[in-house]
Amino acid sequence: MTRKRILVTGGAGFVGSHLCERLLNEGHEVFCLDNYFTGQKQNIVHLLDHPYFEMIRHDVTMPFFIEADEIYNLACPASPVHYQYNAIKTMKTSVMGAINMLGLAKRVNAKILQASTSEVYGDPKVHPQPESYWGHVNPIGERSCYDEGKRAAETLFVSYHQQNDVQIKIIRIFNTYGPRMHPNDGRVVSNFIVQALQNKDITIYGEGDQTRSFQYVDDLVEGMIRMMASPASFTGPVNIGNPNEFTIRQLADHVIRLTGSSSKIIKQPLPADDPMMRQPDITLAKKNLDWAPTVQLEEGLLKTIEFFKTII
Repeated sequence: MTRKRILVTGGAGFVGSHLCERLLNEGHEVFCLDNYFTGQKQNIVHLLDHPYFEMIRHDVTMPFFIEADEIYNLACPASPVHYQYNAIKTMKTSVMGAINMLGLAKRVNAKILQASTSEVYGDPKVHPQPESYWGHVNPIGERSCYDEGKRAAETLFVSYHQQNDVQIKIIRIFNTYGPRMHPNDGRVVSNFIVQALQNKDITIYGEGDQTRSFQYVDDLVEGMIRMMASPASFTGPVNIGNPNEFTIRQLADHVIRLTGSSSKIIKQPLPADDPMMRQPDITLAKKNLDWAPTVQLEEGLLKTIEFFKTII
């Protein structure tokens, strides 16, 4: 195997830390870039003594220079609590971060992967969502700093590929969960597990009829690595998610059962622009990457619950 020099922006985050670990295990040299806005040093502290791992504190909205063979651009707050906290910063991270990393990829002739999101589909009118669907997004809503920032980043990636022949890969990540999620990130899986372990009321919005498709983090990392290794002609975007669909109420029931919690379910009004349906069509990933998720919900939840027991 040829050892590659790989830059992971957002590498101290939930997903980024798992990706860094996997790349090191495969024998690569990994540069982890993070400003700790939502990433945490504790996510990568076990990697700091690895001879081929380097942690760099840096904000992707500022130019960065390094020699790299591949770049995984993950840097951006990804939960509503975090990305709505500073909407301008979120938008700048998506757009200026993409510009800076694409500029770096162009200079050093690196292959670059953009971690986009299912949020580009907004509150979809097509179900499940194929990559050909343009989406139904509110450009001035509470979530638009993230939705439109990621959409703009995809535009930039395609433009750099077409104008400057930069080798690009775009994946659209659907709801992902697993160990190292932040307990206060506001995502539904972490919310429910934290509430259940503390026997607190579990909060659902509306009747809990909204559907989501929950992907375990190891499946996502496998999809990212396969996408980066795919032929140059396949640039994406490609959906990476678990197509098994559950209502929010079903998820709450699963978490209560698996934790043995005495929590009760309470209802709150629906937040603005909350998508009612979210399910990936992964036909393209199966065809071009020979990829499909292997970890199903109960197995993944049990692993995630064990992690949260150690930090609560």
